[in-house]
Amino acid sequence: MAKLKSRIAVEPFAHFDLPTHHLSISTLSLSQSTLYVGTRNGSLLLLSLNPTPTPTPTPIPNPPPIESVSLASLSRNVSLLRTVSVSGSPVESIFVLSEIGAVLVLSDGFLFITDSLLIHPVKKLGGLKGVSVVARRFRGTHSQSTDLTDNTSNSSKGQRILDKFGGVRTNGVKSKDLEQNREGSYVFALVIGKKLMLIELVLSSDLANASFVILREMQCFDGVKSMVWLDDSIIVGTINGYSLFSCVTGQSGVIFSLPDLSRPPLLKLLWRNWEVLLLVDNVGVIVDALGQPVGGSLVFRKGGPDSIGDLSSYVVVVRDGKMDLYHKKSGNCIQTLTFGVEGVGQCIVADEENRSGEFAAVATPTKVICYGKVPSEEQIKDLLRKKNFNEAISLVEELECEGELSKEVLSLFHAQVGFLLLFDLHFKEAVDHFLRSETMQPSEVFPFIMRDPNRWSLLVPRNRYWGLHPPPVPLEDVVDDGLLAIQRAIFLRKAGVETVVDERFLSNPPTRAELLESAIKNIIRYLEVSRQKDLTLAVKEGVDTLLMYLYRALNYVDDMEKLASSENYCIVEELETLLDGSGHLRALAFLYASKGMSSKALAIWRILARNYSSGLWKDLAVENGMHDGACVTSGRETAATEASNILEDSSDQDLVLQHLAWIADLNPALAVRILTSEKRTNQLSPDEVIAAIDPKKVEILQCYLQWLIEEQDSDDTRLHTLYALSLAKSAIESFNSESSSQSPDTGRQEHLKTPDIQRESLIQSPVRDRLQIFLQSSDLYDPEEVLDLIQDSELWLEKAILYRKLGQESLVLQILALKLEDSEAAEQYCAEIGRPDAYMQLLDMYLDPQDGKEPMFKAAVRLLHNRGESLDPLQVLETLSPDMPLQLASETILRMLRARLHHHRQGQIVHYLSRAVHIDARLARLEERSRLVQINDESLCDSCHARLGTKLFAMYPDDTVVCYKCFRRQGESTSVTGRDFKQDVLFKPGWLVTR
Repeated sequence: MAKLKSRIAVEPFAHFDLPTHHLSISTLSLSQSTLYVGTRNGSLLLLSLNPTPTPTPTPIPNPPPIESVSLASLSRNVSLLRTVSVSGSPVESIFVLSEIGAVLVLSDGFLFITDSLLIHPVKKLGGLKGVSVVARRFRGTHSQSTDLTDNTSNSSKGQRILDKFGGVRTNGVKSKDLEQNREGSYVFALVIGKKLMLIELVLSSDLANASFVILREMQCFDGVKSMVWLDDSIIVGTINGYSLFSCVTGQSGVIFSLPDLSRPPLLKLLWRNWEVLLLVDNVGVIVDALGQPVGGSLVFRKGGPDSIGDLSSYVVVVRDGKMDLYHKKSGNCIQTLTFGVEGVGQCIVADEENRSGEFAAVATPTKVICYGKVPSEEQIKDLLRKKNFNEAISLVEELECEGELSKEVLSLFHAQVGFLLLFDLHFKEAVDHFLRSETMQPSEVFPFIMRDPNRWSLLVPRNRYWGLHPPPVPLEDVVDDGLLAIQRAIFLRKAGVETVVDERFLSNPPTRAELLESAIKNIIRYLEVSRQKDLTLAVKEGVDTLLMYLYRALNYVDDMEKLASSENYCIVEELETLLDGSGHLRALAFLYASKGMSSKALAIWRILARNYSSGLWKDLAVENGMHDGACVTSGRETAATEASNILEDSSDQDLVLQHLAWIADLNPALAVRILTSEKRTNQLSPDEVIAAIDPKKVEILQCYLQWLIEEQDSDDTRLHTLYALSLAKSAIESFNSESSSQSPDTGRQEHLKTPDIQRESLIQSPVRDRLQIFLQSSDLYDPEEVLDLIQDSELWLEKAILYRKLGQESLVLQILALKLEDSEAAEQYCAEIGRPDAYMQLLDMYLDPQDGKEPMFKAAVRLLHNRGESLDPLQVLETLSPDMPLQLASETILRMLRARLHHHRQGQIVHYLSRAVHIDARLARLEERSRLVQINDESLCDSCHARLGTKLFAMYPDDTVVCYKCFRRQGESTSVTGRDFKQDVLFKPGWLVTR
């Protein structure tokens, strides 16, 4: 029977032996479920085929090999229905016209026709003799070929003459009848000698009336052995080569020339793509309808085939009792079957004449074997059972390109081959196929990670696919079973037994650790991609939780923390014990925080911050070679930072205050960020926060109070006073520290080095500057309370600000002028007071400073120089001390006197000018009142245009005249023109005002 070469694409389903030994098969024709066999003695046999029914969907774990199928079981699938005698010569060609149930036979140079069931007698078509080759015309699916039956110009000259006489032909059929029956007719090309004749076979319900019409005659070659008619091209093969004839123009051309000692020409129409295969020795060249080569060539076994068939995407060739299947695109021989002994004689193959042919029949002179195409899925399954994964993948890619596989089957294949590769220890390739499957669910890999039963056991779909792989088990078991299989294969190989284990594993067996690591890495890759899919909540929880399991198995700390800190669906209960036991506390803290379990997360960060040096986690600083002190500091800072990120969003006041102290110890800036965060929904109570802050953490308290006052616009006098007192205390301490020692010792510097670094982000400016700014800007603190605190200190400027708030001007001037000796500030304060006596008071202080201090003559001269114009010279002279050198004050006093005289004269000028303007205004008013207006009988009101006559009237400054009634309506300030004299004053020239 059949011998497997690489894959099983076809398998036999029927076997028939000729009933008598004197019969010899000469040709075959296969049509649907019937097979016509022509013999060399001129007989035609009709066989009925019964193809094997479609197998049930239930997979067969170990199907029997083809070699084990018995001839008896195959013989039951075929039966001989009828035998008729056509002629005494061999039957050369059989054409089945299944549409009308007729069969056309070429034998002894004549054409015979009979019904498809061989019931009626065989009829010979008259008028045709010496026919050597017959070819039926076929048109491609999208062909634009010419319809010869409607082209009357192509009819012969004799036919046109006969049409004039009523259309009578020698066969007795009239033209009118031809037109009626032309709808069910068929067109053939015949070779008679050196003449190529195109005829139309006209058939009716009664085959006894079958006739033909000659459509065209062309000159051809002698010795035509094979012929195919596709669209408008007729390709003929002779011993010299292949030529192409046009059925429209009649022109011909050479396609290929054959060498002298080559095999006879052979043509085969390939139905799938409407192409033609030309046999050149042992090479099959595929051409299109125009004779142009398309695709590649097929190289057959040495000697070339006896016959060629077309079966789906394969070319079937037979010779010496063997059948080879070649893929049309790749040209590879995918299967070889033996159906007869070598030297059995001429072999023949027949196929179904349609694009979706599934069967082929091969024959030796004494028997016929029918083969059916194995369904694509069964071919794939067979290759997968034999672990020919690469060939199975190649087959699927071919079927996918040809559109023979649906998306569902394609997804099922990728999932199935993925599972097989997984159990075969090819984890990367397995996951690649998992990712290409659109129907596979991520939950199907859960059993490989966690043993059943577990939380997600019920989510795992029981998809067995084609049932080619064992049930899923944990990856450890998969690796162990695979290693056991490798060891068994190595032992069998030494014993000379072939195995299907990968050669790479046999030559270089992998270790268990390597395989397990590879398996986990690739399952991680699959789950990471699955996270991007639209999954149900339960599956998302399983994916993220098991992904954390795998990260932990490989100690992928960064990936664990990244997953835990991002949005995830991990189940905390499943991971708590695992992460805690393995020491991955950071990942656990991130996980707690992402799930809103802030208290537990903060507890872990607190433990890590306190016990970092104990080795509870591994920090990158260690790997980078940092020394232990810097490493510990970095780790604690990290713990404090992560804890602060949680507390910044938390509105739980008790939780915030519980963890504030240890964070403040590590990094005060983080403590300030927590207290001043605006991310939380409800802000913390200031009183509770202030009470919880360590009194030693003065900077934190000050930053928090500053935030309340400046950012939150708090008007609580207690907070303002507390802030002022805190700043004052810090200022006193800072002043005393600076005054006590100008050059602190080295030990003290080293001691203060670290706190300075920590406070750098808290204190952006000196504390005295902040105190002074706040004391000046705020009016809500208690100045007396602050003044009591700094009374005995040297903070004189601050005292001046406070005395100013209390309105004690003399004390302010004393501090500015005498204590601080800031003449400019003292003069500016006097300007703010705005009274001249303030300058005199300041001058008195300069000249008589009290407390045994020398008079400040230069400051007094400066004051007189800058503000002398505002002072009374007499008071100044009375105030000046007799001890003051005259040369210091003479020039200033002289300038004061001159300025005084200048101001006096300026005042006189202004007085007289004002008086002149007043007189001018009175004169203008008098002139206006003394103006005369002449009114006659023709005078009209400028508003209502009524005659004034003896009526009362009024005149506006712009000389418009209106009646009294209109004057009352308009008002005394607005004239008829709309000008408002209160807003738009009218100036008239006078002796002083000229415009």
